[in-house]
Amino acid sequence: MRTRTQVGIVGAGPAGLLLAQLLHRQGIDTVVLERQDEAYVRARVRAGVLEPGTVRALCDVGAGERMLRQGLVHGGFELRFAGRGHRIAMDELTGESITVYGQQEVVADLIDARRAAGADVEFEATVTEVAGTDTATPVIRYEQHGRTHELHCDWIAGCDGFHGVCRPPESPAYQRDYPFAWLGILASVPPSSDELIYARHDRGFAMHSMRSPTVSRFYLQVPPDTDLAEWPDERVWKELHLRLATDDGWRLAEGEVTERSVTGMRGFVSRTMRHGRLLLAGDAGHIVPPTGAKGLNLAVSDARLLGDALIRRYADGDEGPLDAYSDTCLRRVWRAQDFSQWMTGLLHRTEGAEFEQRAQLAQLAYVCHSKAASTMLAENYVGATGM
Repeated sequence: MRTRTQVGIVGAGPAGLLLAQLLHRQGIDTVVLERQDEAYVRARVRAGVLEPGTVRALCDVGAGERMLRQGLVHGGFELRFAGRGHRIAMDELTGESITVYGQQEVVADLIDARRAAGADVEFEATVTEVAGTDTATPVIRYEQHGRTHELHCDWIAGCDGFHGVCRPPESPAYQRDYPFAWLGILASVPPSSDELIYARHDRGFAMHSMRSPTVSRFYLQVPPDTDLAEWPDERVWKELHLRLATDDGWRLAEGEVTERSVTGMRGFVSRTMRHGRLLLAGDAGHIVPPTGAKGLNLAVSDARLLGDALIRRYADGDEGPLDAYSDTCLRRVWRAQDFSQWMTGLLHRTEGAEFEQRAQLAQLAYVCHSKAASTMLAENYVGATGM
């Protein structure tokens, strides 16, 4: 089957869905192809910290109403080390706050907004090839429900993640693999804190996050080859108690663990986000360590930039923004990469002499007690870096 659209979008994550909504609202025809079924896409748990710019972007396309009602607005977060907590007051230092709202909820809202606007998503569509990207008529070949399809486009947006088919395998890139991973759990228990906690401990990093007033999210630093079978609930809670403990008697509430996973830590940046008529967005073009909460927010930033560039192209034939798309994206990506690497090093334990461990504690103390250092951290965390 042969069909045609103006912009073919591969991947129904935040980048692909936001881009589709931006273009659809300007009368630009789009088709969104997603390999998984809808139930899977709506359920997959990912990041949950939204920068102010991300919140505004979702509201601008009509996908922010539920987020504004249910999202948890945080004006700060806590750095915890040496048995004490230190609040980084983002609202006071930058005038901005973050919103805690799960990525799966963002995706669900964008799907619903697209349908409300009279469009839809092609689920269970497995893309097998992206061809002709160096021509004016690229094509996406995919299989859906036992049938083979060809989607002819003016432009292709590759929003299908690090393991998707859109990113050319021979494309040059920069990469760094970290010597640890995160064991993440979702638990049916009210948060034990009003704001996020990032904890540095001699046993390794720990984090207390949340998804709602009744659901909490936790992370533990573990080796990359960790087997989930070695981490029963009892061990998880014991380790969280140890790493999050404070001298003032703060207590962590336990609950039923409903999900667990191990996430590797890597930094990855493509040297270019554009390959002819194929433009990458989100994890297809870059991955950052999750410590700085930048992955989802970078994907949204990419989609906004790409959407604006394509709208300009169709409105008046101006290809300048498309020509600048890759360089513009990568400036912010490298800023986020640097921040995420710095914050990861600030909080994670690496094997080394006591000298390095003491220097890490000194740096944490400086960040917490210097207004200039705290402001730098807060500005980067809320995305107020002017990039």
